[in-house]
Amino acid sequence: MSVPSHTPDAAVLEHLTGRNRGLYSWITSDRVELLLDRDGWLRVLAPGDVDIPGELIARVRRQEGVYHLITAPGARVWVNRQPVEAADLSHGDVIEFGEQGPLSRLRIYDERRRPHPTLAEMLGDALSYLRTSRRPLLARLPRAAGMFLARLLGNGALLFRGLVLLGFVGLAVLAIWQIRADRALRAQYESGRFQVEALASALAEARREAIRPGDLDALQDEIGLRLQLNAERLDTLEERSGAGTRVISTAAGSVAFIQGGYGLRHRDSGRMLRHVLDAGGTRLMLPNGQPMLSLDGTGPVAEVQYTGTGFVLANTGLIATNRHVAVPWEKSAAMGFGGDTMEPVFTRFIAYFPTRSDPIDLEVRGLSDSADLALVAPVAPVDLPPGLPLAEVAPPPGLEVLVMGYPTGLMSMLARSGTGFVEDLRSAGVTGFWEVAARLAGEGLIWPLASRGIVGQMTPALVTYDAETTHGGSGGPVLNLRGQVVAVNTAILPDFGGSNLGVPVARLRALLSAPTD
Repeated sequence: MSVPSHTPDAAVLEHLTGRNRGLYSWITSDRVELLLDRDGWLRVLAPGDVDIPGELIARVRRQEGVYHLITAPGARVWVNRQPVEAADLSHGDVIEFGEQGPLSRLRIYDERRRPHPTLAEMLGDALSYLRTSRRPLLARLPRAAGMFLARLLGNGALLFRGLVLLGFVGLAVLAIWQIRADRALRAQYESGRFQVEALASALAEARREAIRPGDLDALQDEIGLRLQLNAERLDTLEERSGAGTRVISTAAGSVAFIQGGYGLRHRDSGRMLRHVLDAGGTRLMLPNGQPMLSLDGTGPVAEVQYTGTGFVLANTGLIATNRHVAVPWEKSAAMGFGGDTMEPVFTRFIAYFPTRSDPIDLEVRGLSDSADLALVAPVAPVDLPPGLPLAEVAPPPGLEVLVMGYPTGLMSMLARSGTGFVEDLRSAGVTGFWEVAARLAGEGLIWPLASRGIVGQMTPALVTYDAETTHGGSGGPVLNLRGQVVAVNTAILPDFGGSNLGVPVARLRALLSAPTD
C-alpha cells in the first residue's frame, strides 16, 4: 500500500519485529484482512487488492472511528501482552501475531497526529517492545536497541542524529534497571519456581470450583431437585433404623466442618506470594489461564482454599482428620521443590461445629507417616464437643456402617439451607469462601450429612465400603451402629461402583499413642 498524502482518519501498523521490521502497513479501508505468508511477512489486504497467498490471522474493521480487531479461528493474537479473540484498538496498542510472529504497534492518525514518528515515539516503541515481548530479556535487549537505532539513523533530520546518544543512554538505563529487577526476582524464588507454578495451578482449579453469583441463582432452582436428595438421606436413615437415628443425633455435634487456605511465603523476607494487578486493579492472567503471581505483587495474597471434615476424639481434646486435610500442599509434588526459598503456610485453618456459631482456629499436632491421618487441635483453649469413642476391633466385611461428613463442602450446606437463605446471600452479593461459611454458621445451618453402607473388604491398611460420599467428606468418621469409630474416611473410588476407602481405627490408635508436637 502507498502512504496517503493526507490522513484525516487513518491507521498504520508500525512493525517492530518480524520480516516487516522497520516498515509500515497502512489501514485506509473500513475493512482489511491481516495475513501471514509462508515467508513470515505480515500482509494487509484491503477489498479490491490482489489476492495474496497466506494464512488469515485477523481482521480489522473501522466503525465510527473505532478500530475493531477480530482474530481468525485458531489464530493466537496478543494485544498489550494479553491474549484476545476480539478487541477494540487504541492509538499506541502493541499487537503480537502468533507465537513466533511479528510484533507491531498501531498508530491512528487524524488532525492531531502526523504520520511521522517523533524521537519520543521511536524511543517509546523500543521501550514498549522491551516490556511487551514475551521473548527472554537477553533476546529483547539487542532487538530493541537495533530497532531504535535503525529508525533513528534512517531519519535525515540533524536533530534526531544529535539525540542518538541521549536515546541510547535512556535505553541503557532502562535495560540495566530491568536486568537488575529480573535478577532480584529470580533470586527471590528461582529455586521455588515449581512451587509458584503449582500454587498458580491450584488457584486456577479452586477458581473453577468457587461459588459465583450465578451458582446461587441456579441453586435456588435445584434445591428441590437433585442436590436436595442429599439432605433427605438423614430422614431416610431415621425411618429405617432407630439405631442409626441415635448414632447420628449423638455423633453429629462432634463432626467438624474444616476450612483451610494456604499460600507460599518467602523464607528470608517473610513476604507472601501475591497476585499481580494491572493499573486498573484487575488481576493479571497468564496465557494458560493461570494467575500471574509475584512476591512484589500488589494484589491480595495468593490463597488456595479448600474444605474437609474432622471429628473430636473422646477424652483427648484432639480432632482427627486426614493428613491431606492438615497439610494440603503435600498433594502436589511440585510444592516440595525449592523449599529452601519458599515454604507453604496456612493463611487460615479453622473448624466449625454444629453447636457453635463462631469458628475455632486450628493447629497441627500430629501427622502419620504411614497412613492418611492427622491430629489437629484448637490454638487456644476452648470447650470441644464430647467426642466420639474408638472401636476396639476392626470392622468385619458385611458390617453396616454410617459415614458422616461435609461432602461437596459449602454447596451441600447451601442446598440444604432453603431458598430464603440463598436469596439473602444473592441479594447481598455474598459469595466469598469464608463469608458464606460464617453466614451458615450464624444461622445454625452447618450440619454433617450421613450415609449408610456395608463394609466390603478389610485389610490392615484400608477399609472398603459402599456408603456414598465425595470430596469434602475426607476426614469424616466411619461409625458402627454403636456409635464407635471403625475408620476414618479418606478417598473415593467413583469408577468402581461408588466404593470408598477409609483408614482402619488401629492406625488412628497408633497415631494417638505416638508423641505429639
